[in-house]
Amino acid sequence: MVNVHKRRRFMALVALTAASGIALSACSSDAEGEADPTGSATGEETSEGETASGEDVTLDFAFWGNDVRADMYAQSIDLFEEQYPNITVNETFLGYPEFWEKRQTEAAGGGLPDVMQFDYSYMRQYSENGLLLDLGPYLGNEINTDGLTEQILGIGVVDGVTTGLATSTNAWGMYTNPALLEETGVAEFAGGSWDDYKAWVAEVTEASGGEIYGGTDYTGRIQNFEVQLRAEGKNLFNEDGTPGFDEARLAEFWESGAEMRGDDGTGISQQRLEELYPVSGFGSALTASELTWDNFGAGYLGELGESYTELGLVEPPVTVEGAKDLYQKPSMLHAISANTEHPAESAMLVDFLINSPEVGAIFGTNRGLPASESMREGITFEGLDAQILEYEESIADRLGDAPPVPLVGYGTLEEKFRVLGTELGFGTVTVEDAVSQFFSEMDVVLNS
Repeated sequence: MVNVHKRRRFMALVALTAASGIALSACSSDAEGEADPTGSATGEETSEGETASGEDVTLDFAFWGNDVRADMYAQSIDLFEEQYPNITVNETFLGYPEFWEKRQTEAAGGGLPDVMQFDYSYMRQYSENGLLLDLGPYLGNEINTDGLTEQILGIGVVDGVTTGLATSTNAWGMYTNPALLEETGVAEFAGGSWDDYKAWVAEVTEASGGEIYGGTDYTGRIQNFEVQLRAEGKNLFNEDGTPGFDEARLAEFWESGAEMRGDDGTGISQQRLEELYPVSGFGSALTASELTWDNFGAGYLGELGESYTELGLVEPPVTVEGAKDLYQKPSMLHAISANTEHPAESAMLVDFLINSPEVGAIFGTNRGLPASESMREGITFEGLDAQILEYEESIADRLGDAPPVPLVGYGTLEEKFRVLGTELGFGTVTVEDAVSQFFSEMDVVLNS
């Protein structure tokens, strides 16, 4: 573990980070208003330069990342400590896997850090075990919520209790490659149904003589299934952990991608994707579209190289007109230990890290597009960042409430869905068998 105090920070970070193999996890935005400089909505709870108690307080803050992110947090904490000289913040960071191994050990011993960067997939597990502080009493007080939409605030709610606040969000979208489309002579996807999208994919593939594919079989991604279910007024998984679909609905979804699969399909074949791995078909300039999270654009541009300087970013196909089928997903959240001895001061730190324009200027989009409007005011958005921001603003009429916080074991089911999608692409499993296997796996996860 790396320990970072405000006057012995960055140089030690670089050496220790290189030894620990740090991994980043990030993703992207929406809100309104500006944080009060005191860190509260009313300015009544604390005055600038004071802790909530007026006493000297030390907080432990843990996050995952690399030396770049660590330096950004160090700069941010310096600003926080200048504003609140009675509060000292000790920062520690690890790579993503090691971060959660450490938290599991601490949780077993009741010693979680006061404030933690948090991942959405762990929210339910830690919340239901009573390990995270109820932030409700601090919202609108130590934590300014003026710049956060109701959708954003709803992301960190588990069983009716707010236990986390998103630093940034992203949304489901579709990237396209304008240069490839110009080569084929096919116009940008103009929107429409999933059948319209499949027809567009086939048009691109045919126009290129099979040299460029319109896209990849979308039924390999559980998120596309979720988008369709949300359009029908259902969740992928409900608050009580039950699925929002039956075997027939899953079979219908997987069957809808049949014409895109295989060597003779309209989409790129699974065999070709395996040959390209770890680079994606879209990143290899072999597919003209990719349905994914909107913050993946920078990665695609990196894969594509200097020959491709721009991407298109458009809405995914529509299942039901007017449906609130999209939502903002957190790239990460901040949470507070239920056992903290300084809940008010911890809430003040969370407020600063999610609302401060100065912190926004330091981080830019390192943690994704900021969820707080006040933090965004500190950032100059350019290039792809500006494009993503514009995209999320353009889909406002399709944004609904975030789904229930992922159930414990969701990651296992998401991976099983991906593996079965791959096998369907190879033709080594039938849709009927795939459905049976997924429901068997789901039964184990939901009843463990």
